[in-house]
Amino acid sequence: MKKQIELAINPENITNREHHKRVAAHQLKVNVDEITTLIPLRRSIDARKAPLFRIVYDVYVDEHPVFDEERILFRPVKGDKKVIIVGFGPGGMFAALRLIEAGIKPIVLERGKNVTDRRFDISAIQKKHIVNPDSNFCFGEGGAGAYSDGKLYTRSTKRGDVKRILKILVQHGADPDIMVDTHPHIGSNKLPGIVSGIRETILSCGGEINFNSRVTDLIIKDKSVKGVIVNGSAEFTGDSVILATGHSAVDIYYMLKKHDIRIEAKPFAMGVRIEHPQALINEIQYHSKDYHKNLPAASYSLACQTGERGAFSFCMCPGGIIVPAATSPDEQVVNGMSVSRRDSPYANSGFVVTVDEKDWAAHQNEGEFAGLKLRMELEKLAFMLGGNSQTAPAQRADDFIKGRQSSTLNTSSYIPDIVSVPMHEKLPLFMVKGLREALIHFDKKMHGFSSNDGQLIGVETRTSTPVRIPRDKGTYMHPDVRGLFPCGEGAGYAGGIVSAAIDGENCAAAVTNNVLKS
Repeated sequence: MKKQIELAINPENITNREHHKRVAAHQLKVNVDEITTLIPLRRSIDARKAPLFRIVYDVYVDEHPVFDEERILFRPVKGDKKVIIVGFGPGGMFAALRLIEAGIKPIVLERGKNVTDRRFDISAIQKKHIVNPDSNFCFGEGGAGAYSDGKLYTRSTKRGDVKRILKILVQHGADPDIMVDTHPHIGSNKLPGIVSGIRETILSCGGEINFNSRVTDLIIKDKSVKGVIVNGSAEFTGDSVILATGHSAVDIYYMLKKHDIRIEAKPFAMGVRIEHPQALINEIQYHSKDYHKNLPAASYSLACQTGERGAFSFCMCPGGIIVPAATSPDEQVVNGMSVSRRDSPYANSGFVVTVDEKDWAAHQNEGEFAGLKLRMELEKLAFMLGGNSQTAPAQRADDFIKGRQSSTLNTSSYIPDIVSVPMHEKLPLFMVKGLREALIHFDKKMHGFSSNDGQLIGVETRTSTPVRIPRDKGTYMHPDVRGLFPCGEGAGYAGGIVSAAIDGENCAAAVTNNVLKS
């Protein structure tokens, strides 16, 4: 007999599987000895009162489970069909894997370095304030996710098979717990090994991956894409092109515009990172200073409406650090990451307000690039406020609310350093107003959130792209160019590792239909 039940487990007993069996036996009214197997299906934390783990189990009574689920197999490709994939983040990686399953050779072109060599460029940003525009926290093997966190929670469950994405990650080295946790997380320390494993799968199946290969132009004939130009001269041809370049590849938008390929301005969000002592967030969320050591670093998700504008937390990193995410030497951008243990003494989150056409009105003459120009303007301002370096402008939360420059700053996880700046005077007025109202509102939900224990560090501008590359809903193909498939965050259709991976798979499936019937 198999029964599915939910157990409420105290933190002190979370690692005691015999306790779990006893609770399950009591709930099912059977003897403990009759329970042969407990298989966890979903695990979450309920912190509404005293924190509890809630675990959904398949419980086997007097019988044993039959494990017949096979690994997803990737076999060597055959035939002469080939598809170019521009970008090797989650969208590009999972597009390549899906093409291999269909027997089509992926040719991947990645402007950055492999995931190991990227480390030296990331270290140079943090320690020397040197930004390599082709290899940084955003560009390179694994994309923005490889060195910026590894959170796998997504609301894009209707777009594709989330479990399949997680399963592929587990096959390549991720902890199987990600299949169970409500908010799964890999960690920036483990992602490089997983990314390398995916690369080896693609190569072993006959795929091709080219690093240090920045796409500088498209080869278009009779309104159909035939290939791309790399590094200004090298030609790569294929049956289709998947554009999976991420939200920071500004040059790709200008390349499309040069060919009169349609792009569109779209709403996005900008703001700052807010950082707190993790102990404060734990105390607020777990309702006590004396929480059990088995509880993970607490997280939060906040949102509110401030007038006509939304404000929300984004990419919350419990036990994490703030990192420099600039992709150009003359800009300053921040992001957040956590290692798998989430044991940093700091918690941080994006803290942003929505941005739309009324906010970029001063740039309307830029057409589709109006929102992008506003974003770039803010990033250059932050660079200047930090002393023309990766030093980040910062201000304590209550000082920001009350409109005074912070005389001192809290310690921070941000390695390049922070400097006190009156951001209430320097940031755009609409942003200051929205962030200030949101801080007041959020403090009512999490008392202490907006005290001077919280610190704003700027600027967080890469929540999503300000430009969308349109595509047909049915074919995923750009309406103006046959064979061109916009994909993932950079095209405006995803917002995180899993949603980008799902979009990569969907684009690859659409490409397969297009290629095999041509």
